[in-house]
Amino acid sequence: MLEIAIVGTGLVGRAWTISFARAGHRCRLWDPTPGAAAAAIGTIGGLLADLAEQDLLGGQSIAAVVARIVHAETLEEAVTGADWVQESAPEVVEVKRELWAELDRLAKPEAILSSSTSAIVPSKFTDHLAGRQRCVVTHPINPPYLIPAVELVPAPWTAPEVMAKAAGILRGIGQAPIVMHRELAGFVMNRMQAALFAEARRLVDGGWCSVEDVDIGIREGIALRWSFIGPFEVGDLNAPGGVREYFTKFRSVLDGLAREAEGPVDWDGPALDEVERQRRAKLPADRLAERQRWRDRRLMALAKHKKKAAEEIGE
Repeated sequence: MLEIAIVGTGLVGRAWTISFARAGHRCRLWDPTPGAAAAAIGTIGGLLADLAEQDLLGGQSIAAVVARIVHAETLEEAVTGADWVQESAPEVVEVKRELWAELDRLAKPEAILSSSTSAIVPSKFTDHLAGRQRCVVTHPINPPYLIPAVELVPAPWTAPEVMAKAAGILRGIGQAPIVMHRELAGFVMNRMQAALFAEARRLVDGGWCSVEDVDIGIREGIALRWSFIGPFEVGDLNAPGGVREYFTKFRSVLDGLAREAEGPVDWDGPALDEVERQRRAKLPADRLAERQRWRDRRLMALAKHKKKAAEEIGE
């Protein structure tokens, strides 16, 4: 059992708490906003109820998981003695630099310091630290307790043994780490998602299809196989001779599409207005929260199905 410090108890901090506590680790929550950490535990209890309904607590009771979660009155109380510190503070470099100086000062030397940042490379806020060799980014696709993939990103000075240890801990709590060899803006998942967003925007802006048509193509098409195999395995299985035959056969097509897709897309003014108009016609703004909960419950059902399918069919 590890001691986990959760620094920042917003959406991502709460999600990480569930991942670690469900896996049997003790979590101490701290947030600079008075009362936020204590309130987060109540919110987590409600989420655990949904997970229990889908049999996603590994046979544990809600009470058993909640019992591993406490709130700390001070940052020092949360971090002192922790084996893993998970920071989920605002995406502001100056804020992180100041906070991480405190984390590095308070944490024991062998503790791993980890950031949930989705956009800031770790060198931007760890270069000034005495213990910078134990610092990593672990960027999840939220919520990590439902979506296993998490990007594990080193700074130039992160020790290889820290990366190996961090990857092992993440796998131990049910995550699937993407172990990056070096830092890169956008990491892996946001870069791939950005490419997909850009092409989706071009299709709509060019009048080739609607926003809903794009969503159908992903939702009812390629995402069905992407939910259990990735793009390289898709290519490997889509040609009798495997991945080499696939990419050799379709190289000219892929090259042509890549040339057409070069350059940024317009995300301002009329372009964004039209995307928003079509989305609000499909889903009024006052139903966004309701739909978000629907999304999470669908993710729970999918996680339950994938677990069952893996047991019966294999990974």
